[in-house]
Amino acid sequence: MQNAVSASSKASSQIQEIVLKQKAYFKKGTSLDISFRVKQLKKLKEAILSREDAIHEALYKDLKKSAPEAYITETGLVLKEIDEAISKTAHWAKPKRVKTPLFFAPGSSKRHPEPYGTVLIIAPWNYPFQLLLSPLIGAISAGNTSVCKPSECAPHTGEIVKEILESTFASEYVAVVEGGIPESTALLKERWDYIFFTGSTHVGRIVYQAAAKHLTPVTLELGGKSPCIVDKNINLENTARRIVWGKFMNLGQTCIAPDYLFVHKDIKSKLIDKIQEKIKEFYGSNPQESEDYGRIINERNFDRLKGLIDENKVIFGGITDRKDKYISPTIMDRVTKNDAIMQQEIFGPIIPVMEYENINDVIEFVNEGEKPLALYIFTKDTAISNRVLKECPSGGGCVNDTLVHIGNPNLPFGGVGESGIGAYHSTASFETFSHFKSILHKSPSIDLDVRYAPWGKNYSKLKFLLKNML
Repeated sequence: MQNAVSASSKASSQIQEIVLKQKAYFKKGTSLDISFRVKQLKKLKEAILSREDAIHEALYKDLKKSAPEAYITETGLVLKEIDEAISKTAHWAKPKRVKTPLFFAPGSSKRHPEPYGTVLIIAPWNYPFQLLLSPLIGAISAGNTSVCKPSECAPHTGEIVKEILESTFASEYVAVVEGGIPESTALLKERWDYIFFTGSTHVGRIVYQAAAKHLTPVTLELGGKSPCIVDKNINLENTARRIVWGKFMNLGQTCIAPDYLFVHKDIKSKLIDKIQEKIKEFYGSNPQESEDYGRIINERNFDRLKGLIDENKVIFGGITDRKDKYISPTIMDRVTKNDAIMQQEIFGPIIPVMEYENINDVIEFVNEGEKPLALYIFTKDTAISNRVLKECPSGGGCVNDTLVHIGNPNLPFGGVGESGIGAYHSTASFETFSHFKSILHKSPSIDLDVRYAPWGKNYSKLKFLLKNML
């Protein structure tokens, strides 16, 4: 116990030193220079490219991600985001002119982006490379200094991330803090200028409470039960392929994975048959032997997921191997809202299936729960898709596909309500890590007497001007 307290105190002391050095470095103004920011982004890109194979190997060790999947979902996305930041940071950082009402003429108004200062980025284990580097790109582009906390649950990826960042940046500019709960607790005790957290809603509340002590702004990228609604009027082949692709990417350990299927009764049996066909097509008759089928991150999550499987409702899969952290693609039918699997975000390769006849029931069901991070609707009927999108709030989503909205850099990614606060990617990342200072530049010469007291004789004129010139 004494050793644990000593280790915790040591971690707190080291973290305090890092934060003090970063705040001092930020005050020097070095990171305010646009060319400096672009240079750092270029250095980061070079460091990633030179270690791409090592990154993919680390992801394989942590999650058994194949190199193609690792590139598609981790390194490729990060490199694309760096390229865009390199080319657009100068544009993003320019003050943005806005309209100035006639009442303030002659004058001009602009919104000046400025960095928050020293920011904390806490990454999760499911996409341990992408979900740490992606927000860091925004923080660098916006001119901040950053402290990055990789997930201890993906130690191999955390190690390569640390190597990349420590070999590329001075610690007073970008620092890495490894460790578990003691280190995270020590980090959250510090006063940050911004906190960016990706993870569970439970831990998100803890982060939010810690931030509230200093009124620190936050981005919380959380999760939830993202519904996948399937109308009877669909392209059966593509619907099944896209659901299987989205659900079993990273073994369902994706915050925007289709969590459960709500399928029209007229198409349900055909869709389930086609989904089984596509699972075999993608991963073979024994997915445990497939190079493209990953593993559960650890035994704790394996045990949680196995506990959610109701063998009486399994119609496909249900095979588990704790030693290998393997759970086969699994489909459960006749699921109800009272089943254990519908009481929490699944975050694994299990598809619960419910059926419906009237879209009203689906909308009511979705809206009874918390607002999801993503919502998917498959249909050829635009009236149905438009109604679902209008009446069911969500962080984002797709019509006739899954996951791919996160790949569009022009679509900010983020949640709403229990699924998160704030958004990022591309321009939105720069804006997330920037405070936009509103400045009105006024002519020093021309002035309106009517704005000054005494107002008695000018009251009617002042009212007229305010009504018509603001």
